Amino acid sequence: MTGGIVTVLGENVADTFADPAQGPTGTDGELMLRVLPGGSPANTAVALARLGTRTRFLGRFSNDVFARAFRDRLTSSGVKLTGSVRAAEPSTLAVATLDERGGAAYSFHADGTADWQWTAEELPAHALDEAVCLHTGSIALGRPPGGRVIEEFAEAARWRATISIDPNVRLPLVTLDGLRDRLPYWCALADVLKLSDDDLAMLYPGWTIERACDEWHAAGADLVVVTRGAEGAVASLRGERVAVPGFRVAVVDTVGAGDAFTAGLLHWLNEERLLGGRLTGLEIGQVREAVGFAARVAALTCSVAGANPPWADVLPSS
Repeated sequence: MTGGIVTVLGENVADTFADPAQGPTGTDGELMLRVLPGGSPANTAVALARLGTRTRFLGRFSNDVFARAFRDRLTSSGVKLTGSVRAAEPSTLAVATLDERGGAAYSFHADGTADWQWTAEELPAHALDEAVCLHTGSIALGRPPGGRVIEEFAEAARWRATISIDPNVRLPLVTLDGLRDRLPYWCALADVLKLSDDDLAMLYPGWTIERACDEWHAAGADLVVVTRGAEGAVASLRGERVAVPGFRVAVVDTVGAGDAFTAGLLHWLNEERLLGGRLTGLEIGQVREAVGFAARVAALTCSVAGANPPWADVLPSS
């Protein structure tokens, strides 16, 4: 580990999957469900720590059975939980169905759950001690009442840390109109903005990746990365662009792949000691290498079931 601490702020979600091998069981047609800890920011934190980055996760943990699984998953991967809080509200539950390509569609049980109730008192300035980067996004950033608290925390963090944001569109927990309203502000706040091409198509139908990059640079984001699934990603550094191909694997499912990509990107930048400010020393050749590494991490996550990112020792050398 050669870089600084990356702090990840956001939600844990209990992802439940119907087991197609079981189907309905019993005389009453019960459905067997497989429950896996998830949530985009938590997935990113796990992947970062497994890659070797010193990682801290700031989350609101319920006292229910799901929260114990969340904590165990994070800590067993090496994530520190100092600064996280215990919450009275229940954990968020997502019900996922997989299509024939391994892609997941979600429905959520999230009203009144712990992840969206952040207060300013729960996010004091010292929660970022030693951090060179704050990564956030997904539902927690876009959902009231806690989303605005996270925005204010990120605003205060900019003087000391690189800011990374992944909007990660998840309907209906966030609305497209709400995301479109906040995205220009997030671009002004972020040094790194990462979305998928699916996110882009939902937010701005008809926009090309090139137009999106230009718009988001104009709003303030220095590094914009749009992932394209198996096709890799397009990255734009202050308008200078590079397309990086995907890394081919046999896909089991794509759950957590985008979060693993984000982790790979931030890990590479951290290892090169490029985090901790406004990315002024970053060059497009380095972006190409970082995105290529991130694509490998994401692909290996797709090669196993669930959001189960690889450990550093299983990554290919090239």
